[in-house]
Amino acid sequence: MTRPAAPLTLTRVRLGPGGPLVALRIADDRVVAVTAPDDLDGPALDLDGRTVLPGLWDAHVHAAQWAGNRRRVDLAGLASAREVAEALRPHAGRLPGGEVLVGQGFRDALWPDVPDKALLDAVCPDRPVALISADLHAAWLNSAGLALVGRGGHPSGLLREHECFAVLRALPEAPADVLDGWVAEACRDAAARGVTGIIDFHFSDNLADWSRRAARAPLEVRVEAAVYPGRLDAAIGHGYRTGDVLPGTGGLLRVGPLKLFTDGSLNTRTALCCDPYPGLEGTARAYGVEETSREELVRLMRRAAAHGIEPAVHAIGDRANSLALDAFSAVRCRGRVEHAQLLTAEDVPRFAELGVTAGVQPTHAVDDRDVADRHWAGRTGRAFAYADLLAAGAALEFGSDAPVAPLDPWVTLAAAVHRTGDDRPAWHPEQRVTVRAALAASARGRALVRVGDPADLVIVDVDPLDADPGTLRAMPVHGTLLGGRWTHGPL
Repeated sequence: MTRPAAPLTLTRVRLGPGGPLVALRIADDRVVAVTAPDDLDGPALDLDGRTVLPGLWDAHVHAAQWAGNRRRVDLAGLASAREVAEALRPHAGRLPGGEVLVGQGFRDALWPDVPDKALLDAVCPDRPVALISADLHAAWLNSAGLALVGRGGHPSGLLREHECFAVLRALPEAPADVLDGWVAEACRDAAARGVTGIIDFHFSDNLADWSRRAARAPLEVRVEAAVYPGRLDAAIGHGYRTGDVLPGTGGLLRVGPLKLFTDGSLNTRTALCCDPYPGLEGTARAYGVEETSREELVRLMRRAAAHGIEPAVHAIGDRANSLALDAFSAVRCRGRVEHAQLLTAEDVPRFAELGVTAGVQPTHAVDDRDVADRHWAGRTGRAFAYADLLAAGAALEFGSDAPVAPLDPWVTLAAAVHRTGDDRPAWHPEQRVTVRAALAASARGRALVRVGDPADLVIVDVDPLDADPGTLRAMPVHGTLLGGRWTHGPL
């Protein structure tokens, strides 16, 4: 059980971006006073004009995958299938015999060649190889890897969507105690970047996994653990509702939403769209892949909502987002659309009208700009349309989709504010959002720290309003408080 933090006074700290110097008093895990710096008696921590903000959330994480990914071969930025295969060569001999060589982060949508098991066999003929795409919707295996997961007869070794997910579940996993250690380390690193909470969409028995972790040691972040359809009946049987605190977790673990899928992803060209993908016209997946029919989506959402479990519906293509919003309209329940990457003009105002939160990942906009320009040509003005959604009154919550992008809220913020991740001009700058709006979307709508708020706070060395793009992206974090307990910084 996590003990309440001792009372704490912070003085000479700026209250939010561009805010005045104040003193904050924290007691019973909450902010109990905000006054002038000299108005509170007793010992205080002088923060020398630094800025205090509400604690930041990453509203879309795959925590175990992110933790494991930090130990895998990084394939990001490699420009062809052959280049990826060659990049594996120095790693093959470094692992114990029989251990799977796992890589993460390839993006094949712009490659001049096609991933094939023969390329991997030439480099690693005996060791199983499993490479996971940056968007988590494709896996590329060599012959030994295919045999390991019972897919020995697969012609190419490249598996997408359901086949990919089945393969990932079949791969050997690290022991639970080892994986839990990796997750704890990743959460400590997130706290060092100002993160105080995550929504974890890892595909597993999330509630059981996080309950086990919380029993071993106090969690470094608040966690809302998603439920998948295969465990919906069990969650209902336990009487779980979205937002419920699980016992024995110090109040830090809550039941999250029900995760559902309408489509695939852009890089895999399986996002469900109104227009065909160039080069795929006339094929079975010319318009992407419909993962769940409207009827089944409505059925699952209705069952979950009737028992107090809110749905979070993955939708990337414009047709998929229409499908998701139509389902929310039919069920009339609270919930979220995850990603909301490509929208029709008619659907933009429906988020606010239906009270549906858009859980979006701004780093995807800058990482996928070239892929979008090719495969969504002529439509990118309505891709990653954050300014349009805000103008229409939608509630935005920012996340990373780690390991698709780093679990770092400042990288996310900078992408939303500047719409570029390199030295190129902003991509569709009309969809940029202000620093204040980006901070609110990163803190569940909390723009400023107020009396009565939970003492989930981040203290930064530079006022975000004064930060240039590089500083905003790599914001120096002085300290992070979770319920008044330091998870990073001063102790």
